[in-house]
Amino acid sequence: MRKFLQNFKTIFRFTCQVLNSVIKWKDGLWFHHPFTLMWHKNRHSIPDNSPEVNPPAMSNSNSYSQPVTDESTFSDRITMTNQANSGNHDWLARFQHHSKLLMAWVEPGNFALYYANHAFCRLIGIDAPTGNLQHQGIYLFDLFINVDAKTLEQLYRRHLLALILRDVYKINHSQWRFLDEPVIATLDNPPDSDSHCVQFWLRSEHLTVERINPELDEFSDIDFCQQPIRQIILNPIWEQRLNLENYRVSGQLLWEGLDVTHQETIRQLISLLVERDSLLRSEKFRLFDQKMRSLFRADQILLLRVKRQEVKLFTSENDQLIQTQVYTWDSLQGSHFQAAAQANQVWIVANLESHCQTECEQALFNQGTRSLLLIPLSVSAADAETPSQNLMGMVGLTSDLADHFDSLDINHACALIPALTAALRQAAQSQFNHIHPAVEWRFLEEAERRSWGLSPEPIVFTDVHPMYGISDIRGSSNERNRAIQADLLNQFNLAMAIVDAANQSQPLPLLQQLRLDLSAYIERLDKGVTVDEEVTAIKYLKNHLEIYFEYFQDCGDAAVDAVNAYKQACNNPHECIYTARDRYDRMIYEINEQLRQTWERWQVRMQQIIPHYCDHELTDGIDHMIYAGASINSQFTVFHLHCLRYEQLRAICDCARTCFEMRDRFNTPLQVTHLVLVQETTVDIFHDEQTEKIFDLRSSTRDTRYEIVKKRIDKALDATTQTRITQPGMLTIVYSSQAEWTEYQQYLRYLAREGWVDSHIESSTVEKLQGITGLKFARVRILPESEPSSPEE
Repeated sequence: MRKFLQNFKTIFRFTCQVLNSVIKWKDGLWFHHPFTLMWHKNRHSIPDNSPEVNPPAMSNSNSYSQPVTDESTFSDRITMTNQANSGNHDWLARFQHHSKLLMAWVEPGNFALYYANHAFCRLIGIDAPTGNLQHQGIYLFDLFINVDAKTLEQLYRRHLLALILRDVYKINHSQWRFLDEPVIATLDNPPDSDSHCVQFWLRSEHLTVERINPELDEFSDIDFCQQPIRQIILNPIWEQRLNLENYRVSGQLLWEGLDVTHQETIRQLISLLVERDSLLRSEKFRLFDQKMRSLFRADQILLLRVKRQEVKLFTSENDQLIQTQVYTWDSLQGSHFQAAAQANQVWIVANLESHCQTECEQALFNQGTRSLLLIPLSVSAADAETPSQNLMGMVGLTSDLADHFDSLDINHACALIPALTAALRQAAQSQFNHIHPAVEWRFLEEAERRSWGLSPEPIVFTDVHPMYGISDIRGSSNERNRAIQADLLNQFNLAMAIVDAANQSQPLPLLQQLRLDLSAYIERLDKGVTVDEEVTAIKYLKNHLEIYFEYFQDCGDAAVDAVNAYKQACNNPHECIYTARDRYDRMIYEINEQLRQTWERWQVRMQQIIPHYCDHELTDGIDHMIYAGASINSQFTVFHLHCLRYEQLRAICDCARTCFEMRDRFNTPLQVTHLVLVQETTVDIFHDEQTEKIFDLRSSTRDTRYEIVKKRIDKALDATTQTRITQPGMLTIVYSSQAEWTEYQQYLRYLAREGWVDSHIESSTVEKLQGITGLKFARVRILPESEPSSPEE
């Protein structure tokens, strides 16, 4: 123990020298350190009621450093020494109380805490004025989340192996730097509820070790003495060889650490931001939001996205990033946002109230923001003429306290700027995420251009062949209206039962009038429901019936039972009876899901023919849009076009067979119609970033005509019979020219040969569509899988 204290004294003396203290070190100073006083008191059984040492305050004069002459009496020397030591002890007590260095004295092997300095106790939330933790049963591995007993044992074995080489094999290597490798640990249950990260080291050089049984040598097969010291590299396998029970360790381990929460948070943020996936992904933004607000002690995160003269403001809410407002760059004239952009440096708004000129800043102030930290993110663009053209965006942090942010926050923000810029570039490119693989190459080209600050270029694919198809659930709206009607009638009948029960208990004129209103509502629902009835009827019950439930509870057992039955029937997320609609929703979902899976299986085969763009959408059925051409894939030929058109028809026939199977399985009245729109001429498509659609058609006459037809064709009528051109279980092909029909007539012959469709073809003219005439259609029955085609006529 004495040897440990001597080594500990050396370490502490070195710390004081680093701090360049003006107080000179005196021999014996350590023995007045509070740790050592405690140790002496415990080891020498000084009574607990012994008087405490209360040294006087430190004097400005260095009385302890005055020379002591030979003529000084022994008592004078003792007096001077005591004065010096009292001053030193007072300085050390102050030093220990205010130091941020974390120090603890732990038992080797089990890592039980013996003593700790004030900084350590404060960090872990232990009230130990003297630092004595010997009898509190605290173990080091209990204090941290990511450092368990196994991790500490591995670390201990590493230090013990070096000591064994030194004390047993007499091999000492001062360059074994692995012993100085720090460990990063996260504090478990910190007292202030904020996450704390600690970087710590173990100091073991003052320990001594001896082998209890010299005959048990784990390294008998290794001749250390024959190897140069510099070539001895400690092997983790050697660490595992150690038989810890065969070694006696003298002394205590010194644990030293620093609170590196800010540094570690910045490191984690940088690592998070430079990941390839978009910052706007919900889980990634949730982590980003939490760590940023923790690092800067902020209430909210702002994100400004600058695009030309448009500024979109996003705010964080419930760990989600939502767009709150759109401004023009000119509307921010004179704002702190423009000031930060022009200065191109982290900008602190100490008190927003004193300078709040723009609509954007006024909105933030009204929401409770009183101070801001703004981090402009810019790129160097060769053609930029104004700060807004260099500015990619801005990250802001808000606080409801004035003068909240300081220079340390500026330093932290500056450290994050490169990673934030990279993340914002990635977020800017996220609008190009989830792009179909066939056209992804062009979006990646554009994303690369923009990442270098170049102005955007339109993404256009010219002269592509459109192929549109739809499988539509016929009568789905009527079926859902019937489900709404059934649920509402059920709920209104339960409401009527409540009123009847209450009226029997306490007949009142108001209850009688309420009953008449409910009866009239039920009669109206019996005749059918309108589009808005689903909302208005439920709202009526909430405002005219459910508000009286508290009264009805006092109207007898029958009324109580009726109210409970009503509540039980409405006990679901919709807060109303939703039985028939739920059955309908599940049926539609199942049909859509089966159609989607069938179509996607065929898409895999079609992409193998030639890469092409395909998008599908699920509503009451599935519709798909295919674009194929040389501007998408340079290998495209007419053969690929014809193959894709034929495969499209086969895929829709398979979707129809899927619907046949579901109709028989669920015994559903819902039926599905199928249509393909043919167009021989090509179209130009472009990506419009102002809309949610991936592609739109260019505004040319031919493209506009195609778009109009596509939107209305599934509801079109036969010009002769005035019936819908689409019929359940049948494939309808709409075309304009004889050349188109000749091509698709051949495909229908192939389909009939394969057993997909019947050979009998119905044909007629499509009634005029919004000024568009000349459309014709052919219709053929799709065969179930087991039914053979009839002979060709």
